[in-house]
Amino acid sequence: MRENGPVTSATRQPETPAAALPPRLIATDLDGTLLRDDKSVSERTVAALAAAEEAGIEVFFVTGRPARWMDVVSDHVHGHGLAICGNGAAVVDLHGGPGAHRFVKVRELARENALDAVRLLREAAPGTVFAVEQTYGFYQEPAYPKLHMEIPDNLAPAERLLAPDGPGADEPVLKILAFHHELDPDAFLTVARRAVGDRATITRSSPSALLEISGPGVSKASTLELCCAERGISPEEVVAFGDMPNDVEMLTWAGTSYAMGNAHPAVIAAASGRTVANNEDGVAVVIEKILAERL
Repeated sequence: MRENGPVTSATRQPETPAAALPPRLIATDLDGTLLRDDKSVSERTVAALAAAEEAGIEVFFVTGRPARWMDVVSDHVHGHGLAICGNGAAVVDLHGGPGAHRFVKVRELARENALDAVRLLREAAPGTVFAVEQTYGFYQEPAYPKLHMEIPDNLAPAERLLAPDGPGADEPVLKILAFHHELDPDAFLTVARRAVGDRATITRSSPSALLEISGPGVSKASTLELCCAERGISPEEVVAFGDMPNDVEMLTWAGTSYAMGNAHPAVIAAASGRTVANNEDGVAVVIEKILAERL
């Protein structure tokens, strides 16, 4: 989901924390992390991901993107073929390829919670506009800007979009998006978390004042934890990568974690190590080092 601008590396070589146990799973964000700014996956990164899988280390893509935007990495899934999308709201099997993905797990945002969040944010931050992300559909208010790579399925006030008989009423809501034209992004996040409280989980991955609102307790970290528990993988056996506030919980949970050279200050504070920027293949640099140490 991150809209990247030009970035430079904050450090030329990765600062490598000592892993408590040999890694069994790599969890990586996409935009601003695995992907370069042009949204490509470099040949070096493709090779590193394949080598990790060949060495028996599972790779999970863990992103704020909806499932339908996963074509950028669908050619690079191996083994299980699963990705965590929507900041933890869905686990998706990408083996079917673009447009043929299958939802394995959905952690929806209850409509009543979404409506509470809309009401409280309208009061706390007048001028906020909303969009609604569902398993397959995308809906937005008329004043919501064209921030995404698609035409919305419906234009209406959020209250109508989230009504029991609203458009897409037969689909789960994965998250709602809240945008403000004037507020500082971090200030908007602070205001929203204070206003909404435990009715929802609020984070952000964009450099603009765009918030992503999921169900209570739903995050990249909590869904990754569920997937790892199903595989008997402990946090100490996970290596995670990220660059924006929606990665903080995941980087804190993982036994070993890396902030990218282009990362937000909150991510740098949360991670146990740092690597070079996304445009310098920071994820691949670390994977190569991990695999070299196993020889």
